[in-house]
Order: sequence, then C-alpha cells, then structure tokens
Amino acid sequence: MGACAIAALLVVSWDQPASARQQQASNNELDLVQIRPNFYVIAGAGGNILVQVGPDGVILVDSGTTAAADKVLATIKSITPLPIRYIINTSMNPDHVGGNDKLARAGLSILPGAVAAGAGLDDDLVSNSGRASVLAHENVLTRMTAATGTEALPFALFPTKTFAYRLYSMYLNGEGIQALHMPAATTDGDLAVFFRRGDVIATGDIIDTTRWPFIDTKRGGTVQGELDALNRLMDLAILNVPIQWNPDRTFLVPGHGFVYDKLDLLEYRDAVTVVRDRVQDLIEQGKTLAQVKAADPTLGYRSQYGADSGPWTTDMFVETIFNELSKKK
Repeated sequence: MGACAIAALLVVSWDQPASARQQQASNNELDLVQIRPNFYVIAGAGGNILVQVGPDGVILVDSGTTAAADKVLATIKSITPLPIRYIINTSMNPDHVGGNDKLARAGLSILPGAVAAGAGLDDDLVSNSGRASVLAHENVLTRMTAATGTEALPFALFPTKTFAYRLYSMYLNGEGIQALHMPAATTDGDLAVFFRRGDVIATGDIIDTTRWPFIDTKRGGTVQGELDALNRLMDLAILNVPIQWNPDRTFLVPGHGFVYDKLDLLEYRDAVTVVRDRVQDLIEQGKTLAQVKAADPTLGYRSQYGADSGPWTTDMFVETIFNELSKKK
C-alpha cells in the first residue's frame, strides 16, 4: 500500500473519538489523525508530532514550532485531560523543538516533588521543576548550546535530559519505548522513537516524504549515515505478511509528510540508494559536479521527492552526495 493510500486510510478509516473529529473540523491549521487507538499524529505545526496517550499521561515525540505551541496544546487537550509527561526530540531543528518550553510547562513530571536522597541532586534537576521532561541525544544539546547568530535557540527550548549511548529505553503507558540514536544521518543527533507494543516508529527527519532527506553536513549529517538509518528502520519495521488482508503493520511517522509502512520505506530507501549509486558511477567516470547535475541522477524520482526551489532542492541533495563520495576517492 502506497503512502497516499495509507494517508487516506488514516484520515478516513480509523474510528476517531468525537473530540479528535471535532478538532479536525474546527482547526484549519493543524490536522489530527488517529493511527492507533492511543496514537495520534498532529500535522501542520512544523514537524509532525506523535502523541501517545495512556494511564500515565501523554508522551510526545517532537513539539513543533514555537508559534504553533498554543494550538498544539489545545489539540492535545482535545484528546485527553491527562498531563504531558515526556517530550522526546528527534533532532535539534526548530520545527521539532520549538514547542518544548510551553508544552513542558503545561505538563507534569513523572517524579514531582522527588529528591534523589544522598546523591547531591536537587528537586529541580530530578523533576525538571515539576514540568514534563524533554529527552534528546546529547549531541542535540551540544549543538544547541554551541549555536550562535540566527541558528541560536532560547535556553528554554533545550532538552532537560540527554543520553550519549546508542539507545535510551523506558516503560510508560504499558509501552516499551526505545529512543534509538541514528548517528550521522540528517544530523549527528537524530533519534527514531520505537513504541514496541503499539508498533509505531517516529522517525524524525530521517524520513521526509515531502522531499529528499535533508543532510545537514554542518551538524554532522552524512548520506551514508542516512542510508544506515533507513536500513536500521527497515530491520525494525514489519509488513502484514503472511496474512495480507489484515491491517496489522508497523507505522512509521515521518518528520514531515504522510505516514509510511515498510513498503513505502523500501521505496524511499531504494530511491536514495539509487541516486547515491548513480552519482558514484558518474564520479568514477571522471565527471565534474556540473556534469553530474546535468546527467540528472534523480531521474525517475524527481517528481516525487524533487524540489527546484526552497531551502533544500534536488541540486543541493545531489551536490551533497557528490561532495561526500568525492572525498572517498
């Protein structure tokens, strides 16, 4: 089933509660789509926001832009009166972390009033002053701390909890949750967040169905790291086989665009791989960057993922691949 078909399925077929349907009808700027009984996607607030609801409260993956934070909060409250407990950031991009402060302040720590006895830690550190925790990879905090000029973000948007290893695991809402570090993908701080019981993976910008993946080389992104991340997601995702008429499958919620399943991910991964291999072949023929671009290595995919204008164009994607592969010669 293709991405457009799945998107239509999610909008039309899932049995949404009245509050969710009302939110979709009343707010022309944000879309709320239920993909599982306790999983929702908020779109239109910057990057996609995954919402998981359960007895412990609300878990968010990403928080959208700062400008959209009030609308995001209102949308969450239309789903449930339970407090936000955790925000997990998949990257340091402003359209994924912009709502951190407002949404965390509206939330409630898992451990309000807790003090780590004898550990020399005060209550503010343990419980984020009673607010929801904001989790990210350590590289996200490092990049945000070092940013200056137009790239600088307010301190209030910084994560309050970080980890430096390959994954961070926790159990909330009856759900095993794993934040998986995908090193050197679109940045060096990318996370994919795997909800194991719900079989939902929030991929952040590792998948962006609206364009070629944005490889931010200034912040540690690489084409090979992106492909490694897509292959790791392929290993995690499961298709509805052998009983193909059942709706069961892994849902992948991208940073932008439509919800994917494994077949969609396969097409996306293969498109990036084919373009990379075409550029590699042209480099081996001794072609210059201008000649590589003129050969149109994205042929067959440009109409689906390409862009001739905006902050990330097809030419920029090809140039990034060319520069990375040329260094390996």
